[in-house]
Amino acid sequence: MSSVSLPHRTQRFYRLAASSFFFIHGIVFSSWASRIPDVKSALSLSDAQLGGVLFLIPAGQLSAMMLSGWLVNRFGSRKMLTIASVIYPLALVLLGFVTSKFQLMAALFFFGITSNLSNISVNTQGVGVEKLYNRSIMASFHGMWSLAGVVGGLLGAWMAAHSISTQEHFLMTFFVCLVILLSMYASMLPRDRKIKVGDVRQKTFVKPSLYIALLGIMAFCSMSCEGTMYDWSSVYFMQVVHPADNLIRTGYIACMTAMTIGRFSADFFATRFGSSQVIKGSGIILFIGFVLSVVFPSFYMAVAGFFLVGLGFSSIVPLCYSLAGKTTRMPPSMAVATVSTIGFFGFLFTPPLIGFISQASNMRVAFFIMACAGLSVSFVAAKAKAR
Repeated sequence: MSSVSLPHRTQRFYRLAASSFFFIHGIVFSSWASRIPDVKSALSLSDAQLGGVLFLIPAGQLSAMMLSGWLVNRFGSRKMLTIASVIYPLALVLLGFVTSKFQLMAALFFFGITSNLSNISVNTQGVGVEKLYNRSIMASFHGMWSLAGVVGGLLGAWMAAHSISTQEHFLMTFFVCLVILLSMYASMLPRDRKIKVGDVRQKTFVKPSLYIALLGIMAFCSMSCEGTMYDWSSVYFMQVVHPADNLIRTGYIACMTAMTIGRFSADFFATRFGSSQVIKGSGIILFIGFVLSVVFPSFYMAVAGFFLVGLGFSSIVPLCYSLAGKTTRMPPSMAVATVSTIGFFGFLFTPPLIGFISQASNMRVAFFIMACAGLSVSFVAAKAKAR
């Protein structure tokens, strides 16, 4: 397939379908995240117990990383995304019916596995659709995920405020996802991009190249910053900025808003200046944002800093996935899975590390270290471009 052999109308159908499946992936996750306090209360979990069981989601995701890549490579992203778009929302439904801590642990592990299958297959679809356009559109797909996160979070808050149970909420989400799947199935990209490197598509494992490893390192640094903001931004405001109680989450909101804006605009800049240049610039923006909030921890400066942080990490991972999907050294699904695996370790292990660093010194020191991690993205991007 190429952009010159397909009418623009057909390309738009493929793009709409891929965007819809990114929306499914985002709204399932945000529906769960918005009801975590309700599940915690229903099962009478302490903060420590909740932290322990939530670890099962990334554990499930990591355990399925390479398997998901192999399945998508073997059976195609269309088939696996269709399956994932049923079992991922179904895993969400199971979370609404758990009645014990151990049931929750098992359900969260399964939720992580299905989330990863959805992630790899939808990103492989995105890589294929992007190939038809011969320009960057991957960030806009991830922008749909971010938009779904906002929508799901707001809906979850509304349903919780109106005493709608998690069972009813998650069942409604499941049926919405099913309607989207049935509506968009015919417009899914039928075949993934093929590569011509011997019989590499038949291999279960392909040794990653240094280039893929460098993309993974950039994703690692970016996801470390992203995970830090998810888990610690409100804590930073509470302990360092000291705003009024109703403003503690302002920094987080500013960061998430910037992330959504950044993802919908990143493709324009990537097409105009190149993905490597955008990634290098994003690393610098990350550094400036963190430093601004550390050196000048007043309310408005910290909000501005966190906005820049969200803008900085918004496009790095989508563009790394896009670049990985264009490699000719391994199948796109395996390349995306490899970059995702390396990157996800940052998302998994950095937030707890921030706590230890803060305990040993203070929160500002911990956030300055993340500023350095953000800046390192720019140096690694230059190294990757040279290859």
